[in-house]
Amino acid sequence: MHRPHRRLPACRSEPNSGVYGESTSGYRSIRSFAKREGRLTPGQQKRLDTLWPIYGVDDAGSQANWATVFGRTAPITLEIGFGAGEVLATRAQAEPERDFIGIEVYRTGIARLMGALHDSGALNARVLYGDAFHLIDAAFDPGELDEVLLYFPDPWPKKRHHKRRLVTTRFADSVARVLKPGGVWRLATDWTDYAEWMREVIDPHTAFDNIGDASGFDRTPPRPATRFEARGEHHGHTVRDLIYRRKTGA
Repeated sequence: MHRPHRRLPACRSEPNSGVYGESTSGYRSIRSFAKREGRLTPGQQKRLDTLWPIYGVDDAGSQANWATVFGRTAPITLEIGFGAGEVLATRAQAEPERDFIGIEVYRTGIARLMGALHDSGALNARVLYGDAFHLIDAAFDPGELDEVLLYFPDPWPKKRHHKRRLVTTRFADSVARVLKPGGVWRLATDWTDYAEWMREVIDPHTAFDNIGDASGFDRTPPRPATRFEARGEHHGHTVRDLIYRRKTGA
């Protein structure tokens, strides 16, 4: 059963451009991503138009009833910034007992993911279009998710741009809110500096335990490779995965 959807209006305009930063004053007009998207091909636009009613979720500005959206109650994995959708599409097909939700700001990636889901026949995945910093707070109830994935977010390597990095204490607070106790947060980056930054933010967070290996990283991540990972390795970067468990009672 599918909830009826409208055509995706956000694919015709810019998503919400602001993100929350560390400031306690609230909303800031700083984006954690750079909008580099070109014009959609006719094929990509067709996939958006025809597949959004199946996989897209509109009106995510308030908490969605995900059991209604999926027509069942099942463990939920959220992937933030799924890029071309390799991980989400592969896992949705391989794990039919689990439901998957992806957030992305690039329409080309959304078109690729929905096409892959359609080709595989997977119906246990849905897509949200917009800024994850807004949507993770707006679209999910406390303790609703079993797993959160954040693979290869924009590293913003220049020091003057570090304020744009997605992984901050404020963002970790949001992930902690939506993860159920015992839930897992998986991250990966091919920038050593960002890997250390992630650990400096999340390791001391009172809601998370680092459950990686003795080095503090997770050396055997259960995930498919992505084009971002291949690009980083081509440039000689070392990929590092991290894994955290949501504490009980924190």
